Amino acid sequence: MWDRVLDRMLRQFFVTGALDLTYPNGTTRRYGPGATADAHLALTDPALPRRLVLSTELALGEAYMDGTATLEGDDLDGFFALIVRNNRASDAGWRRWGARLRKWKRVVDQYNPAHRARANVAHHYDLSGELYDLFLDADRQYSCAYFTRPDLTLEQAQAAKKHHIAAKLCLSPGMEVFEIGCGWGGMALTLAQDYGVRVLGVTLSGEQHKVATERAARAGLSDRVRFELRDYRAVTGQFDRIVSIGMFEHVGVPHYREYFDTVRERLRPDGIALIHTIGRAAPPGATSPWIRKYIFPGGYVPSLSEVAAAVEQADLFPTDIEVWRLHYAETLRHWHDRFAANEDRARALYDARFCRMWRYYLKACEHTFRHNRQCVFQVQLTRRQDAVPLTRDYLYPAEAPRQMRAAE
Repeated sequence: MWDRVLDRMLRQFFVTGALDLTYPNGTTRRYGPGATADAHLALTDPALPRRLVLSTELALGEAYMDGTATLEGDDLDGFFALIVRNNRASDAGWRRWGARLRKWKRVVDQYNPAHRARANVAHHYDLSGELYDLFLDADRQYSCAYFTRPDLTLEQAQAAKKHHIAAKLCLSPGMEVFEIGCGWGGMALTLAQDYGVRVLGVTLSGEQHKVATERAARAGLSDRVRFELRDYRAVTGQFDRIVSIGMFEHVGVPHYREYFDTVRERLRPDGIALIHTIGRAAPPGATSPWIRKYIFPGGYVPSLSEVAAAVEQADLFPTDIEVWRLHYAETLRHWHDRFAANEDRARALYDARFCRMWRYYLKACEHTFRHNRQCVFQVQLTRRQDAVPLTRDYLYPAEAPRQMRAAE
């Protein structure tokens, strides 16, 4: 029975390209209008058709992790490109019902008081530091890089990201900066060393706090950079600048107003905040159940409308909104390739199932950014509309004289 139900679901879902699927009984069927298959998926566990019918995304990810769903040539690129294209094009009724159920459920999934937020962060960020060294750049930037040219290395693109954000903060030596979600400290150390500011960075990850503090001491910056193992909502006082990179995805929609109220309260009247977050160029949705269970519990990618509504309610002025397209797809490609090159070392740290999970995560996310409506938002916020220059020339000073000559 379950084979027949899954067969009907897949015939509705695949409207472009083609998938060859081998069932546990050895039968192979083609789904989609393509003349040749873009990917070939083989199921070996007789329980899988039922699980795929009841929870498709979760069951598929778990089966790949367990090795009971395998791809010919382990072609995750071909498979995810096909799946994501059909996710956008297909209007199958069963998918609409699943999406509605997830949206109803998301308030519970995204409820992130301080104690739960701490547990969610530990799930992902307190993994072995050696794991992150296998695929991140030397500065351990675990967020979207900025490829100002396609031939940049990952290290160069991550440095470009940090300096682009610093430009939007309009820094002056001696300013006090509050970083919400400091990661392993790379951004705070760059701001202190290159721009002469003082930084307070907070994180809920014990591993990140330890590494960031050690890095500040080694760099001789402990007098200008302080890291605290603390929830951002517990910080008091006011700051000249606030920066948050790749943390807003963990806030949860029920807490958006609280987050932006905190930003406003911590920001001095003439201050500037820069929020860098993954976003969806689509209406509000819900997190993949596989991503929520195995990668980012409590995580959610916001739509611009959700961010804007919370900003308005907090009485903040949006002075610049920039959308990065495909930069994260390229970042994830670099991460995957580095991880794959070091997979033997990752397997020694964890096991083969973990490595399959991590590659699946990196490739699924890459193709979501590459083929779906996922991007990065950088939102610059102030309490006064004249707190930043009136044009964007200050972000690209080398181009300003040329622009002025062109206007003459």
